[in-house]
Order: sequence, then structure tokens, then C-alpha cells
Amino acid sequence: MRAGDAVEIRGALARLRRATGLPVAFGGLVEPGRRQVRISELSGTATPALSALAVTPGNGLGGKAVALARPCAVTDYSVSRQISHEYDVPVAAEGLRAVVAVPVVVRRRVRAVLYGALRAAQPLGDRTLGEAVQTARDVEQALVVREEAAELLTAAHSRPEPERASGAAWEQVREAHAALRALAPRIADPALRAELLEACALLTSDTVPAAAVRLAPREVDVLACVAAGATNAVAAERLGVTAETVKAYLRSAMRKLGVRTRGQAVVAARRAGWLP
Repeated sequence: MRAGDAVEIRGALARLRRATGLPVAFGGLVEPGRRQVRISELSGTATPALSALAVTPGNGLGGKAVALARPCAVTDYSVSRQISHEYDVPVAAEGLRAVVAVPVVVRRRVRAVLYGALRAAQPLGDRTLGEAVQTARDVEQALVVREEAAELLTAAHSRPEPERASGAAWEQVREAHAALRALAPRIADPALRAELLEACALLTSDTVPAAAVRLAPREVDVLACVAAGATNAVAAERLGVTAETVKAYLRSAMRKLGVRTRGQAVVAARRAGWLP
């Protein structure tokens, strides 16, 4: 997961430069078990001066952003009175002047910092700051999805055996299955997406789905939501489609399963091994 998080940061820096027009971007994750940020990703830099730099909360521009959990910017880094100057040497070595630092906050905890910079002392406009903040928000959403995926994978790998599980425990398994099915299409990382879908298979029965009943992935997604008690509207929201699309998939699945109601469809899908 840490490697995947670093990939998210790397991609965000490229997007930040494109969106803002800033020539330099860099950033890094908060180190596990420590509060410092390690600058690990560089984009557009001319020197390695900032590479592996450890930024302590409260120190410098990035440290201030971490401590306050909000974006911070300076027009001329080396002479700014708004920040402390522990990192002036590497910043000057890279020739940076105007800098913005935006924290990536996930579940009320700063997980990373993204920086954008100019090699000229000039104010960074509202559009530039807004784009930098939006880039950080995109990273936050990506990290939330990755964390949810990790939690669901843990639940999937520790599922109880059907014959030993209580009704409440097995209902939680079904809810986890529905959440995994809804989450998988939102995962950009193909390896993680594949692992999620493998976890879905772990949550279904050990019975191989009957050859006569072949459901499309989206039909299984809809049935999983229905099995977890979701209405068509809720299923649509989870899956990122319209309620009419959900109805269409549900009708198709019911036709394939040879049933007439939602409840019968869920029962038939479970018997065929498509649902837990």
C-alpha cells in the first residue's frame, strides 16, 4: 500500500504541474510511526537537493502546512517571515522562490504534502492555489479508496466458513462482498483491482457457478447490492450509474436466473455460487 501511495503522489505532481503551469513540483508521504514528511517524489527539479529531505511538522513551509493541516504559500521563500528557515539551503540550491505546500488529509490525518514552486519571487494567484488544492483533494480520494480496499480485503481473507458463521457474521460478509464489488471499478491500479475481484470470489460459496447461468460482472454487482439490502437508488449511487441502469441489469440477471422477483434473484444467484 505504501508503494501504491507513492505512485499516487508521483502522478499527482505531474497533474499539479499541468493544471497550474508551475515548473517544479515535489512531495512525499508522512513516514509510518513518525510525524515527519519524507520528500520522495520530484518533478521538474534541476538538482537532487530536495530528494529524501525530512520535513518536521512546524518547520519550513511544508512543516507549517502539516501542523495546520491547511495549504500554505509564500511569495519568496528565503526571506518570508511567515515560516521558519531550516530548509533554506536545499530550497536555494534548487533556486525556488514562490512556493505552495498543500497537505493531503485522510480521515483527519495528514498523510502527505504536495509542493508546487516557481523560480521567481511573485504571488501565486488564486487559480494556481485552487488547482493545487484540488490536486491534493484528488489524492485524498484515491488514498481513501485504497484504504477501504485494504480493509475490505482483510475482511475477505478472514471470512468465516458459512456453516460456522452466525447469521449476523455472514450478513457482514455479504455487506463486504457488495462493497468490494462496488469499489473495484473505482480502483485505477489494475493489480489492486484484480486482487479485489479475487477477494470477491473468496467471499462467495465454494460452488463453481453453474455453466447454464452466466452473469455479467455488472449484473453480479447489482445483485450484490440488492443482497445487502440496497434499493435501486442506493445501488446506483454505490456503482456510479443511474437507477434505470440498475433496473436494466437487474431485469437481465432475473431473466438469466429464471426468476421474477429481486428476492428470488438473490437466492438463485447464491445457489449458483455468484453471491455469498
